[in-house]
Parts: sequence; C-alpha cells; structure tokens
Amino acid sequence: MLAADAPEPITSAGHAQLGIAVLLGIAVIVLLITKFKLHAFLSLTIGSLALGAFAGAPLDKVITSFSAGLGSTVAGVGVLIALGAILGKLLADSGGADQIVDTILAKASGRTMPWAMVLIASVIGLPLFFEVGVVLLIPVVLMVAKRGNYSLMRIGIPALAGLSVMHGLVPPHPGPLIAIDAVGANLGVTLALGVLVAIPTVVIAGPLFSKYAARWVDVPAPERMIPQRPSEDLEKRPGFGATLATILLPVVLMLAKALVDIVIDDPEHQVQRVFDVIGSPLIALLAAVLVGIFTLGVPAGFSRERISQLVEKGLVPIAGILLIVGAGGGFKQTLIDTGVGRMILEISEDWSIPALLLAWLIAVAIRLATGSATVATVSAAGLVAPLAADMSTTHAALLVLAIGAGSLFFSHVNDAGFWLVKEYFGLNVGQTIKTWSIMETIISVVAGGLVLLLSLII
Repeated sequence: MLAADAPEPITSAGHAQLGIAVLLGIAVIVLLITKFKLHAFLSLTIGSLALGAFAGAPLDKVITSFSAGLGSTVAGVGVLIALGAILGKLLADSGGADQIVDTILAKASGRTMPWAMVLIASVIGLPLFFEVGVVLLIPVVLMVAKRGNYSLMRIGIPALAGLSVMHGLVPPHPGPLIAIDAVGANLGVTLALGVLVAIPTVVIAGPLFSKYAARWVDVPAPERMIPQRPSEDLEKRPGFGATLATILLPVVLMLAKALVDIVIDDPEHQVQRVFDVIGSPLIALLAAVLVGIFTLGVPAGFSRERISQLVEKGLVPIAGILLIVGAGGGFKQTLIDTGVGRMILEISEDWSIPALLLAWLIAVAIRLATGSATVATVSAAGLVAPLAADMSTTHAALLVLAIGAGSLFFSHVNDAGFWLVKEYFGLNVGQTIKTWSIMETIISVVAGGLVLLLSLII
C-alpha cells in the first residue's frame, strides 16, 4: 500500500526514463501474454524485472520490491479469495445455486425473464469468480432458452452482465479487493458505492442492451451444450431462503460495519470495535463459509469427509489466480519503489484530467492490451495509488470503482472470457464481438460515467 511519505525510490531515473520504463515493462507483459502465450504470473514477474532494469534500478532491490509486493498482496487478499472459492464450491455442489435459479425462474415468464436472469446472475455472482459463474449459469441460460423458446441473447446477455458487473465492481471479488488494498480505500464504503453503481449499470448492459443483441445475433441454443441435470440431486437441495441468506451474509456484515463507522465515527467506541471485527472481510467470509456448511452442506447430506474434500477441491482452481494476483502486487510495488507512482503524482498536478478519469483510461489501455481484467486492475491500481493520498474516503472508493470499470472495457480475442462465451453460446468471432464485447464496453462506459457523476455529488 502506498503512503504519501513513501521511501526514496530505488533508482535516480528522471521522469522521461521512468515513463519509458513503464511503457516497456507493460509492453513486455503484453507481448509475453499475447504473443508467446506465457502464463500471466510468469509474464508479470518478468515484466516487473524488466521495468526495474529499464528504470536503471539495481536488480537485487527490484527483486526485493517484487517479493515484498507479492507477499503483502497475497497476505491482504489471498485468504479472502480462498474463502470465496470455498463458499462458491459449497454453493455449487450442494445444489444451492440451482435452488435459487429454479425458484426465481418459477416466478418469471415472458418479458420478466431477462430481468430474472440478471437478478439470478447478480446474486449468484456475489461469491463466485466470473469463470465459475459462467460455467454454473450458462447451462441454465441454455436450458431456459430452449425450453421456453426464448432468444438466446435475450436471456444470455443479462446473465453475463450480472456476472461481469459483480466481478469488476463489487468486493469480495479479487479485482476490487486488490484495488482497495492498493489505494487504501475503505472496503465497506467501496462495497456500498459499488452496489449503487452496479444496479443501473447492469440494467442498461443487461435487459436493455439484450433487446438489440437479440436482433443483431439471432442464434438458437446449441444442443451439444444443453445439460441434463440429474433428478436425484433435486430432493437434497437446501432451501431458497437459507441459501440466499448464506450468500448475502458477508455483504450484510461488511455493509453493517461501513454504516456503523459512519454513524458512530469513534474507533474507540465499543460497538464500532465489535463491528470492525465482524464486518472485516476475513471474518465476514469465514462466517459465511461456516454458516454455509450447516445451511448448504448438511441439507445436501454431505458428510464431514465430503465437506473436507469439497474445501480441498474448491481451493485447487484458485492457485493460478492467487499467483497472478500476487505477481500483480509485486508489479505494483515495483512501480512504487522505482518512483513511478511519485512521478505520476507530480505530473498529474499540472494535468487538467480528473484523477478518476485517468484511472479509468489506464485500466482500459491495459485491459485492451492484455485481455485480463485482473492484470488491468492490479497494474492501474499501482500506477494511480499515489493519487488517493489526499482523497476523501468516498473518493478513494470511487477511484477503486473507476479502475474496476476500466478493467472491463471491450473484451476481445486475447481474453479467456471471450472464448468461454463464444463456445458456450455456439457463436462465431463476429457474433461474439457484437454481443459479449459490446456488452462489456457498455458496462465499462456506463459504470465509469456513473463514478464520475458520483464524484461531483459526494
């Protein structure tokens, strides 16, 4: 995390050399990810070393900076990502996710179906990583489109919008958590403002845009991708109310902490100290996992051994994510220690461009280049973190949201999500761009605009 009184840079390079070093460092990362298909963890590691070398910093100090950043980032968000993965796995394997989907779909029909899909995706998307949410929800989308004779895009775009908006703007998703940690923002305030920005964004990019997407791309649900859910699992699913309460528990606890902080505003007050503990992301997510064992696992008939195995399986897929997040933190710390953050702070004093717009533009550029929302978030957060030093609590939170919004801009062929959507929906590249890519751009622009608007109001 960056403070206003950051230590002296590990290099004496001037602004011009530092600027070139940043561009070359990011270019190395982009080239390794896109051209050589190297894993983002290795690309970020090599890019960090290249950045330090181009900036003229001693490599031993660059390695120390990178290692320190990796360690502090994993320490800050690694456990939260792990707990979120366990909760998501519990939700999926117990049938709780299916229960929420089926309950809401039973109440919806006709014109309300796109709105039902965006609601389902937003609720399910809270504790799940984007890719997990896609794998979980898209089969449901395909079944609904097939059985109800709906346009695939009319149903699918709202579901994708709900997942994507949650992924980019709302903690405890990794991207927002990384940015919160980097700029020193308040998690509760960021969560509250993130939800505020997410609601109109998801409405515009989901149900409203899906009307046009369905006209542009009219394709049936691909038969090969439509799953047949086993009927024997349906009797063992947990209840709708219990499942929904479990998913929303960490959100409620974190929002309650933010509310108490605002109302009481006394760190020594006993009530605020209690809520500071139970509303911390670690305790909130840990509570949800423990509660979920009883509200989701027990009704599903899971034994202690099955729950233990479930936790283990839930942690396996996040190894890569943790490494990418950690390497992103190392890259961020290298940016800070070489003096890039201080350089941007000094130069931006003479710029007329608002800090929030600058953050959005930087995230957009890195997203377009790398295809990774996470890489865009960690890199942009490291670059603009100094701008948060003199910001109010709300504006620091808005800075996080500006970065998150920019990180979602125009997903295309260098993004794994692009190909995931293309294959599940049976689209060609052009059709995927007309639907998925345009939807992501709408989310980014609308959310970015709302963040700038809020910055003028609060």
